[in-house]
Amino acid sequence: MVMSVNTNVGAQVALQNLNATNASLSMTQNRISTGKTVATAKDNGAIWAIAQGQRADIGALGAVKQSLDRGVAAVDVALAAGETVSDLLLQLKEKALAATDGSLKTAARAALNEDFTAIRDQIATVAANAEFNGVNLLKTGATGFQALANVAGTATLTVGAEVLALSSTNVAISTTQSISTLSKATAALTAVNTSIDNVSGALARLGTKSKALSTHLTFLGKLTDALESGVGNLVDADLAKESAKLQALQTKQQLGVQALGIANQTPQLVLSLFRN
Repeated sequence: MVMSVNTNVGAQVALQNLNATNASLSMTQNRISTGKTVATAKDNGAIWAIAQGQRADIGALGAVKQSLDRGVAAVDVALAAGETVSDLLLQLKEKALAATDGSLKTAARAALNEDFTAIRDQIATVAANAEFNGVNLLKTGATGFQALANVAGTATLTVGAEVLALSSTNVAISTTQSISTLSKATAALTAVNTSIDNVSGALARLGTKSKALSTHLTFLGKLTDALESGVGNLVDADLAKESAKLQALQTKQQLGVQALGIANQTPQLVLSLFRN
């Protein structure tokens, strides 16, 4: 081997190896601190781009889930109010049926009519106040709503209105319905029976829609978990492996420093050639 004080090839090689070790050590430490093998586009542009796209979908799924959550809540409020209306109709039927008794005295009929009108007005109050986040499926003029169903915003789940206000399609009882006379009681009983059947059908439809929303919400939760797992598989670091690699690189770094020190001493050997 040529010995020169101008060029120390051994030191150059040792320095190159040490620099490579330091670069690997820096990368491993970064992976351990971030928990990711691909933390930036510089690490792996293709994988980073794929992961970012999936993260965008995950974020969008969060917005879809919020829309569905609001929809489920609105339908649940409507169902609770609708069940109350159904219970009130059962009470009205009892009053109307009792009022069809032709032998009732005037005072008794008046008392029944007073109870009937009070319960009737409760139906109107319940339907008008069955609102969540500005959505009321039961009031007069209700139009229903559409909840987001996918991240592209191209699909929706539609829930139609089921108006349960007085004098509506489902509730045949008018705002002035009474049982103050025998004939009115008979007419009211017919209206109540029709309303009970209609309201039961309306609640069944709302229940079906609520189940559909909840089922889709569950699916989106599983889809979100799967996407997050997929992103993790792409970019997350194996910390056990990186920890073992860190220790190996730290040892290699120490050896590289010693090798560089030895190589740097080589030119000094030239001096021994000139000693007596």
